[in-house]
Parts: sequence; C-alpha cells; structure tokens
Amino acid sequence: MLKKNKKGQIISGLVGGIAGLIILVIVSLLIVDTLASAGLLTTDSAADNATDDMIANYTAGIDNISEKLPTVLLIAAVVLLFGAIVFLVQRSRSITATQGGSI
Repeated sequence: MLKKNKKGQIISGLVGGIAGLIILVIVSLLIVDTLASAGLLTTDSAADNATDDMIANYTAGIDNISEKLPTVLLIAAVVLLFGAIVFLVQRSRSITATQGGSI
C-alpha cells in the first residue's frame, strides 16, 4: 500500500531501474573487454575457443537487449508523461480548490 506522502514512487523507480540497467550493461561490457584484451581469459586453444564463444554469446545478448531498449524507453517515456499529466491535474485541482475558483 502506498503512503499518501510517497507520490511518484512508480516514476522514480522506473527512472532508477533504467539508469541501473544502462550502468550495469556498460560496466559489464568494460569488464569483458578488459579481460579479453589483457589475455586474462585465455590459457590454451580449448580455452581460447571457449573464451571466444563466451564473448560472442555475450555480445549477441547485448545486441538483443539493445534492439529492445528503444521500446522499453518509449514505454518509460509514456509512463513519465502520464505521471506528469496526472501530477499537473492534481496540482491544478488543489490550487483551484484552495482559491475557490473553477476550471
């Protein structure tokens, strides 16, 4: 149950989640690239093949996520827009209620 003084939790959670996802993807790409470039993931030819396969699968997964990211961001933008509209309507109603005017 949401408390009355905790408005906007959905919006802030959505923004935080998307920011966290973007940061996680960037950091994981940096880690895999650093380990692959430094040669820390290779020991012999079988391990080289496994490492190359792991990097290829990882980048293919990132490609799949990046294809879906515009859709997720579009949905997030629509939710933020609706949240802003609801907030503005509630704010205008509270202002006119205290001033005695009508819309």
